[in-house]
Amino acid sequence: MTDTTTSSRTAMIEVIKVSKSYPPNVTALADISVSIASGEIFFLIGRSGAGKTTLLKLLCNMERPSNGLIEVAGMNIHQVTGNKLAKLRQKVGVAYQDFRLLTDRTVAENIAISMEVSYKKPQIIRSRVRNLLAQLQLEDKHDILTGDLSRGEQQRVALARAVANSPTLILVDEPTGNLDATSTTQVMELLTRCSNSGATIVIATHDETLYRHSTHRVMKLHNGELASLTRGDEV
Repeated sequence: MTDTTTSSRTAMIEVIKVSKSYPPNVTALADISVSIASGEIFFLIGRSGAGKTTLLKLLCNMERPSNGLIEVAGMNIHQVTGNKLAKLRQKVGVAYQDFRLLTDRTVAENIAISMEVSYKKPQIIRSRVRNLLAQLQLEDKHDILTGDLSRGEQQRVALARAVANSPTLILVDEPTGNLDATSTTQVMELLTRCSNSGATIVIATHDETLYRHSTHRVMKLHNGELASLTRGDEV
């Protein structure tokens, strides 16, 4: 299934005839193509095991496609090396489904990591961390070890870390799986602010409440194939 419809904005992501297989004979993605514009919020939906996480891993260069081409910001991400690769990675923020937090570090330290590797000034880092915690109502968790947080709190910290360095591409895998309605709203408001600032947001989810009334584009993965969601479709 090929999707070539985006706005007139420059494409941030180009996925061209991409397939991904795992041994012995598992096809996770089958010849999918999609173009996602700069500043777009894009929902990728489908049941568990549909291939959503696989596609996100390909987009952030954690895995390589079996076939096809993926470009991010005009670069073939699986051919970029050295300084170009390091700079590209600084432009991509990922909120993983399993969080991947440093559980022996504080909330503030976890969020600060991406900014520290970009050599941001300490006062800028401190201000950004506190601002993000305020947006997610986690101000009182600033100095708490992430290993002592609830899963819902860890999920929000993982998101804060992903967006902290103001990346131009933010990949979010099941961002609301452990959240109540209030926290879900806070998460979506934060992602919307990032989009309004120019970031491209790809949200992989099976949470229909996130996209049911959304004006943003929604595409569905099913049996490794990608298709546009039309009104009345079910995940």
